[in-house]
Amino acid sequence: MAAIVYQKDKRSGITYAYESFSYWDKNKQQSRAKRTLIGRVDNETGEIVPTDGRGRKKNKVPTAAKRGPVASIQTARSFYGATYLLDAIGEKLGITEDLKQCFPGNYQQILSIVYYLILEDKNPLYRFEKWSGLHKHPYGKDIPSQRSSEIFGSITEEAMKKFFHLQGKRRMEKEFWAYDITSISSYSEHLRQVQYGLNKESDHLPQLNLALVFGEKSNLPFYYRKLAGNIPDCKTIKNLLAELDILGFSKVKLVMDRGFYSEDNINAFFNEHLKFLISVRMSLAFIRKELDPIYDKFRSYEYYSEKYELYCHTVQTEWISTKYRLYKGDTLSKPRRIYIHYYYNIDKAAEDEKAFDKKLIAARHELESDKRVPEHENFYKKYFETKTTPKRGLKVTINEEAVTKAKRYYGFFALLTNEKMDAISALELYRNRDVCEKAFGNLKERLNMRRTLVSSEQSLDGKLFVEFVALIYLSYIKKQMQEADLFKEYTMHSALDKLDVIECFEEPGQKLRVGEILDKQKDIYISLGVTPPSSL
Repeated sequence: MAAIVYQKDKRSGITYAYESFSYWDKNKQQSRAKRTLIGRVDNETGEIVPTDGRGRKKNKVPTAAKRGPVASIQTARSFYGATYLLDAIGEKLGITEDLKQCFPGNYQQILSIVYYLILEDKNPLYRFEKWSGLHKHPYGKDIPSQRSSEIFGSITEEAMKKFFHLQGKRRMEKEFWAYDITSISSYSEHLRQVQYGLNKESDHLPQLNLALVFGEKSNLPFYYRKLAGNIPDCKTIKNLLAELDILGFSKVKLVMDRGFYSEDNINAFFNEHLKFLISVRMSLAFIRKELDPIYDKFRSYEYYSEKYELYCHTVQTEWISTKYRLYKGDTLSKPRRIYIHYYYNIDKAAEDEKAFDKKLIAARHELESDKRVPEHENFYKKYFETKTTPKRGLKVTINEEAVTKAKRYYGFFALLTNEKMDAISALELYRNRDVCEKAFGNLKERLNMRRTLVSSEQSLDGKLFVEFVALIYLSYIKKQMQEADLFKEYTMHSALDKLDVIECFEEPGQKLRVGEILDKQKDIYISLGVTPPSSL
């Protein structure tokens, strides 16, 4: 498969275009690529100017006029309202400008594919031709399936990282960043990172994992990373911190669920002087140890939050962080201040206790009727004692001490942080991390990424990147709709459809004209932070 790859010469500042041919190396048992120089990219037009193979132009061609507000050169009638909205959002968030810097030769094609993915819910890319003929969009022409595959294959790791850096700089707010991982199942047997692991979709396909970083306040993603499907969440933190440091974001604040907790990760946060907020299991010995002294007075009215219907309490304690020094061969230990926020939900405690009692009753019946279930043997040993006598036969008794110990922490959950804040602020910050979960929903459902069908690593990387760019737009629209309370009247799909019917008219030598806009359509634009279109 041939693809166009772009590479910038740092000394001259010239971007060169190469034709890349992918092939399978039987000896090395891996995918390889061969590149051929085909030209340099014109910074003004984004077009590829052919060269003689040594970086020089073959023929001097007239320089295209600089782009700007110009009269139409064709007669056309197109749907414009929704693509106009995406144009405005792209300009507002700097997406268009950043893509142009990173992908000067094909940023318009990337944007058009992004628009299609957003507006044509779940439709495959081979239907792009029909959509393109009806809509005004950045590229303005059809992108055949083969060409879209070439575009995906031309997206390099270097260009993607540059885009992450530029987008991250635009949103370097003093806020926590939500970090989470989802699994994406795949039918492909040729992708190296597609592995069997803990599948979060509960299906039986191999998968790859996708890690996302979101701003808690902006609700916008700025970074993602593709992972092998069999890597546990907690093993990804150190590489994440290294990647963020390379991108120029060395002082970050992360909020994560308990799947990312490990002593090594907490030590890494302290050693890198980073702030964190993470959920922790109540089964951890040090979490129970710090709760026990305040356990009896925890359910006091002074610790009750009417807003969240929870009892809340904060404990300041110490974490002994360790750091191994390779050059000296020793380990440094240092006490660090840390805060544990405890929460107690009385309703959840009652539900858990009721469910546990039902489980005890069922297990006791299994023992007494001599219908033991092999999978329950550990449960029997922990909570029951059995004796058999010639006179009375089998006698089953409950281990009351073990039962009381198990029920002691029902209804409790805890958050761990090294940033000073009250328990309610920590809870609100943690609950807002569901922006990642909602984004994963958008990525899999609306952007049709529940199953990956690509067959090459290059195409997968490129497709994931284009989907990620689309996710930035969707995340912005969703946040604006929530703040403006638009979800009472519209779904995201229906709001975009409402705008999509607005037309524009082009005539040779004339400025673009926009069709009639209803008041409700104007209200949607304004709610989304965009000025309604008018004839230019």
